Amino acid sequence: MDDSRLKADVSCPPDGSPEPPRRYAAFADLVGLAPAAAFIRDGDGRYLWANHAYAHLYGTVPEDVVGKYIEDLDAPAEAHRFRALDQEILSRGTPVRHTLGYRRQDGGAGRAVGHRFPVRENGQTCVAGIYVDVTDHLRATAQRQQAEENLQALRDHSGLPCALLSANGRVLEASAAAAGLFQLGVHDLVGRRAHTLLAPEPDLGPLHRRWNGLIARRTRRVEISAVLVDAHGLQRRAQLHLTTIGHSAGRARHVWAVVTHQSLAHEAHPSLTAAQIRILSLLAEGSSNGDIATSLKLSRQTVDYHLSRLRHLLGAATRPALVARAYVLGILAPRAWPPRSATAAHPFSAV
Repeated sequence: MDDSRLKADVSCPPDGSPEPPRRYAAFADLVGLAPAAAFIRDGDGRYLWANHAYAHLYGTVPEDVVGKYIEDLDAPAEAHRFRALDQEILSRGTPVRHTLGYRRQDGGAGRAVGHRFPVRENGQTCVAGIYVDVTDHLRATAQRQQAEENLQALRDHSGLPCALLSANGRVLEASAAAAGLFQLGVHDLVGRRAHTLLAPEPDLGPLHRRWNGLIARRTRRVEISAVLVDAHGLQRRAQLHLTTIGHSAGRARHVWAVVTHQSLAHEAHPSLTAAQIRILSLLAEGSSNGDIATSLKLSRQTVDYHLSRLRHLLGAATRPALVARAYVLGILAPRAWPPRSATAAHPFSAV
C-alpha cells in the first residue's frame, strides 16, 4: 500500500461529502477514549492509528504519531527490539504479552504492560497493541513491600514484644520477644485470642472500651496498662501501645500491639484496694506513717495496719523493700512523679 493510499484512507472527507467507512473502527471505538494506551502499526513499522493514551506516553498527540515510524519515536535499541517483536507477531500470528519501558515526562522511568496481536486491515496483517501503565502501581507495590520488610525486621529484631491482632482480638503475627513474654513458642501464640493472655482483673473495662474505640476508628492510638499472664500463670503488669493500621473510614481490621515497661513476673496476689495503693504512693514519695495518716485522714493505727498487711501481701519485710516491690510488680507507675498507681482505674490515682 503506497503513501498516497494511506493518506487518503486516514484523512477527513471534504465538508458536505459522505463520511467514508472509518479504518480500524472496531478497535478505535473500543479503546479510543480508554485509559489504556493502544496503537496499530503496519508491517513496515509505520503507525496507522494511536489513541490519546498511547501518544501521551511520548508526550504528544495522536496526530503527531500517525504516519511516523518506530524509529521516529523510540531510541535505536528500543526501536530494533520493537520491530523484532512485531515481526514475531506477524510470522506467528499469535498474541504476545509484553512489558513496555518508556521515559515519563517528569524524566523518570515508566512501565506499561499489555499485549500485541495481529489484526487484519484492508487485506493486510498489521500489529495492534494495548497497554496499561503500571508505573504508579509498581512504585506503590515496591514501597509497600519495603514497608512490610522494615516492619518485619522491627518485629523480629527490635526485641520488643509485639503482635498483630485482628479486629476480634486474635493474634495473627507475633515477635519472638512476645512469645517469650508469655512463655510460648511463636506458633503457639499465633492464633490465640488476646483476652486469654490477660489476667481476669476487675479493671479490664477501660481496656475493652478503648479497644472498641480503636476498632470503630474513634481513635487511632491507645496506651493503657494491663496485667498479662503467661503459660505458667505468672502475672506482670505492662503498658500496652495499640495502633490501628490503614486509614479507611470503616471499622479497623488490624491492630498492632506493643508491650513496654513490663513488671517483674510474679504469682497472682489479691487485688489491692484504692487506699492501699494510695498509701504505697505516699510511702514511695518519702512520707512517714504520720504524714500518710494526715494526708488520708486516717488514724496512725489504721496506716500501721495497712502497711503490715501490704508487707505480707507483697512479701516485703521493710519499707524500702515494700516500695521496691510495688514498682517491680507494676503496682506503681515507673515513669510518674509524684508516685501514683500504674493504672488510672483507681479513684485515688492521679490521672
